[in-house]
Amino acid sequence: MSSLFQIGIGGSVGGACQGLEPLIRILKGVLKYVAIIIPIALMLFGIIDLGKAVIASDEKEVKSAQSRLIKRVVYAIVIFLVPSLISLVMNLVALGADQSETNTTDWASCWNSVYIVNK
Repeated sequence: MSSLFQIGIGGSVGGACQGLEPLIRILKGVLKYVAIIIPIALMLFGIIDLGKAVIASDEKEVKSAQSRLIKRVVYAIVIFLVPSLISLVMNLVALGADQSETNTTDWASCWNSVYIVNK
């Protein structure tokens, strides 16, 4: 049974990526848009909920909307930091792996060197 890394090694593309460059490019592109769109949407929904509660003049609803807004802001910050956290994990995996089994430094350099091309 072969792993994703072994499949990438058999690729025909040279360099550190060994055929994984398109997959990493797609993953980084998706993460880029997720890290921007979802936090904005979460904060907008929180502001709309809080605005509805303020207009309704219900103190209980305002407190509930405030707590939901705070939770959404925290979630938005976490989602915004996901690409950085993934890069950190990729680098830690490369540093902590046994170098005799696989050449993880090539894998980490592949992750760090693939850039998203905006068209």
